[in-house]
Amino acid sequence: MTTPFDAALAETLGHEGGWAKHPDDPGGSTMKGITKATYEAYLGRPVTDKELKNIPDDHLRDIYKTRYWDKVRGDELPPALALAVFDFAVNSGHPRAIRHLQSVVGASPDGAIGPKTIAAVDSYIAKHGLENLIKSYSFSRLSFLRDLKTWRVFGRGWERRVIAVERKALSFT
Repeated sequence: MTTPFDAALAETLGHEGGWAKHPDDPGGSTMKGITKATYEAYLGRPVTDKELKNIPDDHLRDIYKTRYWDKVRGDELPPALALAVFDFAVNSGHPRAIRHLQSVVGASPDGAIGPKTIAAVDSYIAKHGLENLIKSYSFSRLSFLRDLKTWRVFGRGWERRVIAVERKALSFT
């Protein structure tokens, strides 16, 4: 049985690809969406690019689960919304992804999901619907990305990704 995390991870990995070390990417060396700094923090020691390129699947899965999915409290959000928030967190950091969600639902944008944010999400969905929330959240994400100085380099890919994630999330509703 596929869990919401498994579905979200599969979608996100489809966008993250493999190895990247683009000079304009502030994340630097990245393998399947995991930056060198993230992998070093996970292992508690420096890593080489070769080690990052060969990151074991169990490390990859654990990093995505503990440092992204759990941080956005994916198991407590509707699966469709959890996918959108998780993917934003992977792409731009979980505090930012959470603050955008909080702004959309009218919660205090502190970058951490707690009972008040969950209640605000539930209230928003009750008033406006899950589809509206996913669309509004995707719009907020895309607006943020368009303002980045690296939009000219990565913008087309980011836009395709946000649209694809939104479509996938809407297919869950």
